[in-house]
Amino acid sequence: MTRTQDWWIPTPSALSVPLAIVGAVAVYLAAPFDPAGATMLAITTLCIVLWVGNLITPAYTGVLALGLIGFAFSLDLALTGFQSPATWLIAFGLVMGEATRRSGLAEWGGRWVIHRTTLDSPSKTPKRTYRRLLVGLSVAGLLLVLVIPVGIVRVLVLAPIVLEVGDRFDSQRVKLGLFFGPILVTYLGAYAILTGGSPNIIVLGILESVAGMSIAWTEWFVLMFPVMGLGRLVLIVGIVYAMYRPPDRLQMASASGELPPMAGSERRMLVFLAAGVAVWVTDAIHGFHPVFGALLVVVLVFLPRVGIADFEETVGDVDFSILFFVAAVLAIGEGLTQTNVAGALAEQLLALVPTDASLFVILSIVFVSTVVLMVVMGGLAAVSVATPIVVAVASDAGAPLVPMVLATSAALSVPFIPYQSAVLVVILAYDIVDATELIRVVSAIALATVLLLIPLQLGILAIFG
Repeated sequence: MTRTQDWWIPTPSALSVPLAIVGAVAVYLAAPFDPAGATMLAITTLCIVLWVGNLITPAYTGVLALGLIGFAFSLDLALTGFQSPATWLIAFGLVMGEATRRSGLAEWGGRWVIHRTTLDSPSKTPKRTYRRLLVGLSVAGLLLVLVIPVGIVRVLVLAPIVLEVGDRFDSQRVKLGLFFGPILVTYLGAYAILTGGSPNIIVLGILESVAGMSIAWTEWFVLMFPVMGLGRLVLIVGIVYAMYRPPDRLQMASASGELPPMAGSERRMLVFLAAGVAVWVTDAIHGFHPVFGALLVVVLVFLPRVGIADFEETVGDVDFSILFFVAAVLAIGEGLTQTNVAGALAEQLLALVPTDASLFVILSIVFVSTVVLMVVMGGLAAVSVATPIVVAVASDAGAPLVPMVLATSAALSVPFIPYQSAVLVVILAYDIVDATELIRVVSAIALATVLLLIPLQLGILAIFG
């Protein structure tokens, strides 16, 4: 709230607490479910409104959700998220990101990309240099998705690099282009790879909990990466360049020095990350959960005489509060399933599916429904509600489950508003961009994705899924 003279004037976010309470009570009283289902839906409503309002941190709302679910149902249900491998994959991913930064590999990698993409005399042809940097740094952002499983960490690693590169140019448009291209590629490219981000991992966790099945890393990669990875890369670079074309009189400061060779810690960290990726890529052979790849990297990072970081110092610098948020989302998904709320909502969704509808039509309905949920409640919250419903719809409609789940993940990749994703909130923390500019760029990319890429992606899922 803000103070104006002698009056306290509530801001919209401050109103989220009473709105959350009123909404939860209204849902409990009006929901056409038994007391258990109505209670679970009321808790879900309370958390969603608090997450959207963002008056208190999402992690604290997660703790509140765990307490309410434990009190209303059982501690086993409340703590089910902490038993999920998905939660621990995110935890190990946070440690991997911090270790990559500490080793110096992140900074060296950024300098390597700049060195490889610029010309011998970049300041003499600044426009061409800008284009090469935009493409090169964006490709690097997509490659980061392979080795760092948490989108926020990738943004934190990449943002200082692209900001430093942008400062070499005298145009604000060019600075914005070099910021938006790589950052949005490393964020939105996450949905092309199973281990690319928290939403995918949460989808996998709910799928394992609710349906008792999993999706192989390689299967997700083959079905999603060509369109949502490479296609998204081309789309984002094209849109960003069109929106932030360089001015006619662009000037660039000269680059400084030669690229130094990799230090021992940087070289070892690169080997550790490659070992983790190797575990993910070969999961079709050994069948290990993706968490084992991240666990291997963390073990190597702290291994005496071999590792590159001190355990207590590194882990002490990592903010693990997001795990309470993730655990709450997983517990909500499990609770909606156990109380049959997801099944009932699935029946309503099935009513929208035409008789004898093709798989492409079913996938399109699932995609649109998830996008609508995202507008109401944000990305990760939508996961907790949508995934159990999708599982129930697939079971009742006799549709293959993997394409249905991947269609949900594709829908999560088209955010419009910052509150829909914690990564977008992190992007706003940098002074280079305000909310209006971010919404303008993200909305343009989301619209182009829906019109150009999603029909192709759903077609691939319908044919090969």
